[in-house]
Amino acid sequence: MFIFESMKFSTEELIGGIRSGNKRLIAKAITLVESKKAEHRQQAEDLLKQIMPFTGNSIRVGVTGVPGAGKSTFIENFGRLAIANGKKVAVLAIDPSSAINKGSILGDKTRMEELSKEENAFIRPSPSSGFLGGVANTTFETMMICEAAGYDYILIETVGVGQSEVLVADITDVFLFLKIIGGGDELQGIKRGIMEMVDVIFINKVEKDNLQKAKNTRLELKRALDFIPPKEKDWKVPVLLGSALHNEGLSDVFEKINEFITLKKKTNRFEEVRIQQSEKRFEYWVQEYILSMMKKSNSVEEAYIQHKKNASTMVSNPSTEAKLFVEKFLNKD
Repeated sequence: MFIFESMKFSTEELIGGIRSGNKRLIAKAITLVESKKAEHRQQAEDLLKQIMPFTGNSIRVGVTGVPGAGKSTFIENFGRLAIANGKKVAVLAIDPSSAINKGSILGDKTRMEELSKEENAFIRPSPSSGFLGGVANTTFETMMICEAAGYDYILIETVGVGQSEVLVADITDVFLFLKIIGGGDELQGIKRGIMEMVDVIFINKVEKDNLQKAKNTRLELKRALDFIPPKEKDWKVPVLLGSALHNEGLSDVFEKINEFITLKKKTNRFEEVRIQQSEKRFEYWVQEYILSMMKKSNSVEEAYIQHKKNASTMVSNPSTEAKLFVEKFLNKD
């Protein structure tokens, strides 16, 4: 039996806490999964393996948008709406980590004060730790823990810095894009990349004085969507207007999300996409473990350092050096 040293909880105790909805033990389990220590990784893998039968029953929603789009306010009030409809909500809020000291603000519990008071809500801020795509590298595994704890909706608030949102779309069932008027993100709103991935668009912070501008933006977005092949057959991406702060339009978003999930399940796309996402996570961890194994061997690590130096000093093309190193590693007995 592995014990998470600093917490003194066995795998069985953590699983019991997860299944009973003990928020403290759910948080401890997530901390365990986020740990990079070898002994913690072993226990984390054992825990994740044992909770797998209890996962897969939630609706995973990725919420993205530029800074200032109102993601935290939207998630707080949308979460409260879902709870009012008899659902349990988990929020995985990813905070940007400093590229210099790896520190993170982790202030989402403060920003979502009202939601954090709800018995059926769980908020977990996690540092991105430099991981691109606006997510933490263990966000997928954290979702598994929340699903095993019985949360119906898992809302993932991304960093929202425009980095490879495809990673967010790759771990969620619904990709929601928040748009604002006059926030300097008009160009961001019609980027082909994000428009190809989005499932629902919500134009936030709509007031009486900018209502007409919001309607014009909605028209522009709908026109842009007409030129993009549909992500899901028979689904026309809705562009909704409202104000998360004033709880306007959130019920429409709630309805569209459930309508979208119903359609995906009816066409068998829901399970198909989930399988594809798990396969991508497998490929991600294969790369992580291969690199980790490489660094455990002194001779391989020396070769790694040498090829890396050749690349950094431009003795050779970085891609060529990477290829030479990997071939050397795979050809070793």
